[in-house]
Amino acid sequence: MKQGIKKIVVAYSGGLDTSVIITWLKEQYGAEIIAFTADIGQGEELEPLRDKAIKTGASKIYIDDLREEFVRDFVFPMLRANAVYEGRYLLGTSIARPLIAKRQIDIARQEGADAVCHGATGKGNDQVRFELTYFALQPDIRIIAPWREWDLKGREELIAYAGKHGIPVTATKAKPYSTDRNLLHISYEGGVLEDPWKESTADMYTMAVPVEEAPDKSEYVEVEYKAGDPVAINGKMLSPAALLAEANRIAGSHGVGRVDLVENRYVGMKSRGVYETPGGTLLHAAHRAVESLTLDREVMHLRDGFIPRYAELVYYGYWFAPEREMLQAAIDASQKNVTGTARIKLYKGNCDVAGRRSPVSLYNPELATFEADRVYNQKDAEGFIRLNALRLRIGAKAGGK
Repeated sequence: MKQGIKKIVVAYSGGLDTSVIITWLKEQYGAEIIAFTADIGQGEELEPLRDKAIKTGASKIYIDDLREEFVRDFVFPMLRANAVYEGRYLLGTSIARPLIAKRQIDIARQEGADAVCHGATGKGNDQVRFELTYFALQPDIRIIAPWREWDLKGREELIAYAGKHGIPVTATKAKPYSTDRNLLHISYEGGVLEDPWKESTADMYTMAVPVEEAPDKSEYVEVEYKAGDPVAINGKMLSPAALLAEANRIAGSHGVGRVDLVENRYVGMKSRGVYETPGGTLLHAAHRAVESLTLDREVMHLRDGFIPRYAELVYYGYWFAPEREMLQAAIDASQKNVTGTARIKLYKGNCDVAGRRSPVSLYNPELATFEADRVYNQKDAEGFIRLNALRLRIGAKAGGK
């Protein structure tokens, strides 16, 4: 039995990995185990975890409702940045990890714990996200990562270990893929998805209906923004968490937001995942629509240049790093006038902008019109073009073209 650690706070989901971890930690460390479960919108009853955690070896469990904090302080700042990883992934799992790890450190301080523990594997991104946050917030914290220590080699062996120790789990050999759900999305990885040629199965649909089962009639939804954040849907003002839940309900009913992606993990390998992000897809489209009216051209183009780097920082786990905070400050400065309403048309998995308006719109119909106008002198374009072509002309003459 390992010595030197008397109390451990475990990030506990009640799933296969963390259910096994509590019992394993008791065997290996003989320490007091405190479980922590973050309610960030998993869509399931969490109270049964209280009894389950105690029965498998925890002395107590914290079940904290972090839904409003999650959406307000993590999801919305990310949506203000229009962050998308590798062109498709809206970062639903990535953005949840720093909040969970932050609260875990709070509990460790409160409880006087020696160490924190997570159930992320040694192959994945989550181990990095958790541990970068731990170290950023408490540099001397001790970290236990069972997947990097134990001799259990895969999910089938975990299922066997759980059976041997009487630990109730829902994973089976027939459906061994891993899922992660919160208010922003649900992800599926592993198991049958490890062959990138195989199509994902219909039983994986959770937040968005299959496109084949979506209504045959389109639906229009209006999303109102203030200073870069959504504040109302269809004229109804809602809290951040309630608004995202409503966006999920509406967009999910039309099969919006499902992505099948082979992505590049931070540790270096490629991984196939299936994601459902219905509300996030709707809010991303609506935000872009309001920005199209309200952002200055050069501000928009500069901000868009930040998006790949910002998305990488979130994906890799650098939420509490100074470079992410610097980018966030610049992005948030760009959002001061992103106020207005977008009208989005939802139909059979599609999420299309049908209209946008803003009280601070930079769009001037008198300038934009193709009809006769008195505002814009078209002859001015000749000098504009000649000035911008000057270096091209000089280069062409120097090169003998």
